[in-house]
Amino acid sequence: MSRPTAPSPVPRAAEPLRLDVVTIFPDYLRVLDLSLIGRAATDGLLDLHVHDLRDWTHDRHRTVDDTPIGGGAGMVMKPDVWGAALDDVLSSALPTGPMDAAAGADAASPAAEPIAARPNEPRRVLVIPTPSGDLFTQRTAEDLAGADQLVFACGRYEGIDARVAEHYAARGVEVHEASIGDYVLNGGEAAALVMIEAIARLRPGVLGNPESIVEESHTGVGLLEYPVYTRPVAWRGRDLAATQPVLLSGDHARIARHRRDQAIARTAERRPDLIARADPALLDVGDRVALTRNGWVAPAGNDRPVPLVIRPALQADLDALAELAARTFPDACPSFLTAEQIASHIAVNLSPERLATWLADPRVVLTVAELPDGLPAPSGSTGATALPAGALVGYSAVIAELPDADGALPAGLDPRPRAVSVPPAAGGSGLAAELSKVYVDARLRASGIASTLLAEAICDAGTMGVTALWLGTHADNRRAQKAYRRAGFRKVGTRVYEVGGNRCRDVVMAVDPQATRQA
Repeated sequence: MSRPTAPSPVPRAAEPLRLDVVTIFPDYLRVLDLSLIGRAATDGLLDLHVHDLRDWTHDRHRTVDDTPIGGGAGMVMKPDVWGAALDDVLSSALPTGPMDAAAGADAASPAAEPIAARPNEPRRVLVIPTPSGDLFTQRTAEDLAGADQLVFACGRYEGIDARVAEHYAARGVEVHEASIGDYVLNGGEAAALVMIEAIARLRPGVLGNPESIVEESHTGVGLLEYPVYTRPVAWRGRDLAATQPVLLSGDHARIARHRRDQAIARTAERRPDLIARADPALLDVGDRVALTRNGWVAPAGNDRPVPLVIRPALQADLDALAELAARTFPDACPSFLTAEQIASHIAVNLSPERLATWLADPRVVLTVAELPDGLPAPSGSTGATALPAGALVGYSAVIAELPDADGALPAGLDPRPRAVSVPPAAGGSGLAAELSKVYVDARLRASGIASTLLAEAICDAGTMGVTALWLGTHADNRRAQKAYRRAGFRKVGTRVYEVGGNRCRDVVMAVDPQATRQA
C-alpha cells in the first residue's frame, strides 16, 4: 500500500541528546536508569543529568519555597533559587557546540545577553511541566526530539514563580510550559518522566526497530494504532482465522491496508478530536474511503476533515435531494448532449415527484450523504463557497425488480439488459436490482463518499436478497467505471440508453451482493 509520507520523527542531530532534570526529589528520577532509556544513556545516545534544586540554596534550611504574594493556599517555589539553577544548567557545555566562556560567565547576570541558541549553536529548550501549560502531544515530542538539550524544571507545591518562565522567554530561551493531560499531579517529576520517554524514544538508535515508531499511535497523520495480535491464532473462542483472515493471508499490501483501515476506525470511535485535526495531505485514497465509512470526510482543498453522515433519505430531504440530483446528473453526461436534453431528462426522472415516489416505495432504497456541520470554503479559494450545516452532498438509489400486487414494477426502473444474468439464491430464485443512481457533489469528488455509497448500496441490495445488482454508465465515463470496478462490479455488456431523446451507449456492469457479503 502506498500513501503520502509523514514527516519523519527522527531528529536531525546525531550527537547525544542532553537531558537535564532539576527537582527537589532526585531519587524520583532513578527510573530513567531502567529499560530503553537507561540502556540508551549507557550506550551514549542520551546524556542524562539529574540535579537537586536545593544545591542552589544558600540558607541552612535549604529553602526552595515561600508563601504566595497576595495570599492563598499552599507555597510557591522561589524564583531566585530556580534562576540560579537554570542559569547554570542552561550554560552547560554540549558536544554539538559549547557556549563560550564569556557567555557562561555572564549567564547569572540579569543584564546578560540572551542565552538562547545563536546561529550554529545548540538548540536548548526549557520545559516546565504544569497543568496550565499547552497539551503535550506526539507532535510536541517529535519537535523536541530535534533539540540538543532539554532542561526539565519540575515544580512542586503551587508551582514555580511565574516570573521564571517569563524571564527566560524574554531572554530568548525557548520555553515550553507543557501539560500531559487535564488533571493535577503533586509535582512535575511524573510528567517529566512521561515527556522524556516520549521524546527520547524518537532519537536515532534508542529503539531497536525504527519501524515501530512509524506504525504506532499518534505518529504521522495522528491516528491511534490498529489492534495487534500474536499466536495462538485461536484463543478462548476467539479465532483470528474467522475474524481477521486478512492478517493470515500473507498479502502484505492487503494487510497494510486492513491495519490502516482499523486504525482509522479506532481513532474515529475513540478519539474523534484526532480525526478532526488530521492533515488531509497525509491521507491516500484508501484512507479517505475509510474515513467516510467512519463518519468523516476530507474534501480536496480543505484543511481538515469534517463530519459525514450516510443515512436513509427522509421526506424532509426531497427539495434538497432534487436540487442535488439536478446539479450532479450533468457531470456524468456525454459532451454531445445539450443542456436542453439534460434538463428534459432531469424533469422526468429526477423530479421531486419521482423522488417522493421512491421514498414511499419499499422496493427502493434511497440513501443520502449529509454534512451535519456543513463545509467551510476551501483555503485560498475565491470561487467556491461554504456549504451550510445539513447540506446533502451525495445520494444513491437501489431499485429492486419486484412487481407489486398488481404486477407493476417500481417507477423509474430501467429494463434489465439481456447481458445481466440473475444467479439463484440459496434455497430459492434470484433477484435483480438496478443501482439507478450514485452521484456526489463535484466538491466532494475523490473524497471517498462515492465508494461508501457504493458499499452501502451493495449491502442494502444483499439484505433485500438481490443476487444481481446492475448499473449502466456511459461508455466514455472511465472515471466512473474505475470506481465501480473497485467496488466489485464487472463489465457484462452494453446497452443503448436514451437521455432527452438522444440515444447514448452505456457500459453495463454487475455484482452479486450475496457473494460480496460472504467474502
